[in-house]
Amino acid sequence: MTIRVLVAEDQSAVRAGLVLILRSAPDIEVAGEAADGEEAVALARELRPDLVLMDIQMPRLDGVSATRAVVAEGLADVLVLTTFDLDEYVFGALRAGAAGFLLKNAEAGELLTAVRTVARGEGLIAPAVTRRLIAEFAAPASAPASARPSRAAADPETLSGLTRRERQVLSCLGEGLSNAQIAVRLTMAEATVKTHVSRLLGKLGLRSRVQAAVLVQELGI
Repeated sequence: MTIRVLVAEDQSAVRAGLVLILRSAPDIEVAGEAADGEEAVALARELRPDLVLMDIQMPRLDGVSATRAVVAEGLADVLVLTTFDLDEYVFGALRAGAAGFLLKNAEAGELLTAVRTVARGEGLIAPAVTRRLIAEFAAPASAPASARPSRAAADPETLSGLTRRERQVLSCLGEGLSNAQIAVRLTMAEATVKTHVSRLLGKLGLRSRVQAAVLVQELGI
């Protein structure tokens, strides 16, 4: 199955490099290129890619706002490119529903792996990045209030709506495990894991596995 990717990056040289790397993979197709956030959203609507590789800081419409629009309309999953300063933009992208984060200086192989991982519906990529993001996000004074999960989501009582199996899967998400790893850990089919993840995200009002991992840290599950 070919993964169709829309590349949104305002620096032409960087964008060309990303496109070159993506086109080197036989299972990845570059569906389009955008030089700013507005163009990214417009092309996502037109081309309906599987994934948008989104720079977080772009002109006209920033990556956070563009991510929010793409996710809200269900146009594609979003993999955010960041220098990872852990500023309001990164937290905003998390809140907007980004499926994953990737450092701009990532090696070519890491980029391809990240794209394939997010395309499979597994947003927890680049463990080092995820651990740092979760640590900063979970720290009471670190993340802006606007970027944190809602009180309802962070309330332990909210978990009462989850089944025992969903709680187990949620705990695994907090460890950054992939669907395949969770399947082995809990002795179930990978497809079943994916179903549990989708259901628990819906019940908790979360948009991504990254948000779920943050919630696990906040609740100390």
